[in-house]
Amino acid sequence: MSEKMLKFIKIGMQMPIKRTSKVRTEDFKEIYNRFVHDKAKEQSSRCSQCGVPFCQIHCPLHNNIPDWLKLTAEGRLQEAHELVHSTNNMPEICGSICPQDRLCEGNCVIERAGHGTVTIGSVEKYITDTAWEKGWIKPIKVLKEINQSVGIIGAGPAGLACAEELRKSGYKITIYDRYDRPGGLLIYGIPNFKLEKFAVERRTNLLKESGIKFKQNFEVGKDISLDELRKKHDAILIATGVYKPREIEFPGSNLKNIFPAMEFLMASNRKGLGDRVENFDNGMLNAKNKDIIVIGGGDTGMDCVRTAVRQNAKSVKCLYRRDRENMPGSAREVYNAEEEGVEFLWLSNPKKFIGTSKISSVLVERMKLGKADSSGRKKPEPVSNSEFEIKVDMVIKALGFDPEDLPRLFESPDLFISKWGTIKINLKTMETNIPGVFAAGDIVRGASLVVWAIRDGRDATVSIRKYLEHKRSKNEKAA
Repeated sequence: MSEKMLKFIKIGMQMPIKRTSKVRTEDFKEIYNRFVHDKAKEQSSRCSQCGVPFCQIHCPLHNNIPDWLKLTAEGRLQEAHELVHSTNNMPEICGSICPQDRLCEGNCVIERAGHGTVTIGSVEKYITDTAWEKGWIKPIKVLKEINQSVGIIGAGPAGLACAEELRKSGYKITIYDRYDRPGGLLIYGIPNFKLEKFAVERRTNLLKESGIKFKQNFEVGKDISLDELRKKHDAILIATGVYKPREIEFPGSNLKNIFPAMEFLMASNRKGLGDRVENFDNGMLNAKNKDIIVIGGGDTGMDCVRTAVRQNAKSVKCLYRRDRENMPGSAREVYNAEEEGVEFLWLSNPKKFIGTSKISSVLVERMKLGKADSSGRKKPEPVSNSEFEIKVDMVIKALGFDPEDLPRLFESPDLFISKWGTIKINLKTMETNIPGVFAAGDIVRGASLVVWAIRDGRDATVSIRKYLEHKRSKNEKAA
């Protein structure tokens, strides 16, 4: 064991320096300054190099975390970068937006022992940022081109990860995406203060330089049917993600100034990218000088409340029907939002939207937690005669996402879907009921984390490669 490790007793946990709430709410830049070299080495040296690395086990990508922490502590950053990239196609992005407190860091052995976790996400981002600066990350050099092509529907993390892995094997890849920029939720759904957009653009530009083709503003079902697309390629991957907002229906739902989370976030992100956004410019989707209520306690809800603060809202409140301990979002994100002035109304649920043509207030009822439901979480129940009213100028619904009706959209009624609307696949091969058509990411598992989408994209690569090899072998025998 290197003497550079096991320093968790002498050296305390330290995150990169966080900009003060007063300073950071004035802009959309990331809230943490990056580690300097000595601090990254120091924090890496705290790793206990435990025999059973729970950090690695609880990472969806099973990143070799103890190994690259050891390499960082020893100053062997290029080797650390190579190891990081061997299991993760976007480590700097995961380092920024993964809920480490629920995954690797939350399961760190020394954290459980009371010494404070190793700050894994920050070190991961430091390693990769350094690799970009040093020019260690280069476009893919294909040693042997294979005369087979794969069409990927969706330029989000699952599609991008699969595209990169297949391109490394020499396959011709074309990604089809409905938006004008690749990246999916990475570019339009996640605010800059969590993930600056140059990091996404840098990754997608690298894929373009690697020979992967992108067709933007292209909708399968509108510009081409799924069946027609199948004729153009040897295999297809559906990785569209899920974008359809979940709704709540009660009196007043048709009033103006009630928006789904993605509409609000996309407007803000497009402005940050320099686009002209009419409904932001005319004030409709701008929170400035408004009393804002966000309904929902997930990470998307946290993105919305913190975006509203940066748009200079008069007040920002978050309604969540369970308590803090049962909130699905990252505890770290909740803490950051509280620092920035967001007020959380726990055990509160909207009952009615009030207004004439547009919303002016929300009738809210108090909740209590009853018995556990099928998910194991305590079910919220209304408290009798507990209603109260809150004045509001804009309501943002962050209630989660559901799949769109892909069989209808893709003009492919034979495509099997589950009762939840997600695409049905063979769990071993990730192939749908249509031969040569695979699916990965949120469109299969439902709305989830970026790291799981990357994992699914990488797993799909293995099955698609086997399918193409079999198809090629079959064709060669027939010839």
